[in-house]
Amino acid sequence: MTDELETPHRRPLWSLIGIGLFAGFLSGLFGIGGGIVIVPLLVLAAGFKRRLAAGTSLAAIVPAALVGVASYAALEQVDWLVALILVLGSVVGAQLGAHLLHRLPVIAIRWAFIVFLVAVAVSLFFVVPSRDAELELAVLPVIGLVTLGFGTGVLSGILGVGGGIIVVPMLILLFGQSDLVAKGTSLAMMIPTAISGTIGNLRRTNVDIPAALIVGLSACVTTALGAAVSVALDPRTASIVFAVFLAVLIVRLVIEAWKMGHQE
Repeated sequence: MTDELETPHRRPLWSLIGIGLFAGFLSGLFGIGGGIVIVPLLVLAAGFKRRLAAGTSLAAIVPAALVGVASYAALEQVDWLVALILVLGSVVGAQLGAHLLHRLPVIAIRWAFIVFLVAVAVSLFFVVPSRDAELELAVLPVIGLVTLGFGTGVLSGILGVGGGIIVVPMLILLFGQSDLVAKGTSLAMMIPTAISGTIGNLRRTNVDIPAALIVGLSACVTTALGAAVSVALDPRTASIVFAVFLAVLIVRLVIEAWKMGHQE
């Protein structure tokens, strides 16, 4: 563990700042935590071990998500009640996912997740979200939101994927939510999850605190800019841009899944 904690400090400061600036912009633009970008960049550009990168990333997400939520909330684009319902489902799901991590064929689940993302990316090219849409919380939508949060939590526990990459498109495609509200709500959902996870990682010494502060504070600089760009884009363009981002992510996940399959 000593080697893991010392390695990042020998890396140039600009690499951590650059990672934060890039991840923060994407976080605000797409309503994601940014961990799906931060983790591989910490590994590739800053020489982190993957477990330490995951813990450091989760800690760095907290300040960026707070700035992102504030940016969307200022425009009244956060549904706090929906975020709370999603959190309740995801907390339970994450515990189950962590429990099932060593009991299920992770590689098969990873490929199923990739197929799911492909379907979502394709759908986003044909769906134009309405920014006047409002989600009425009747019985069925609430059950659906709890299920969405639970499923997101399970996948997070098994695959380590962030909730935003699932929650944002599902709120748009399944619940007819505005793309802006979906992004703001997704960021709000992540804050308690990231704080809880960070506390656990600190106890296991899986967080490089100085690096997390550098990345997190750097991300704060560009998160509001990303949110502003998201608001400026028309709904159709925003959906296409998000679909393209998912396509890039899918390529990365396919490469990782292929490597995992050949290592077994």
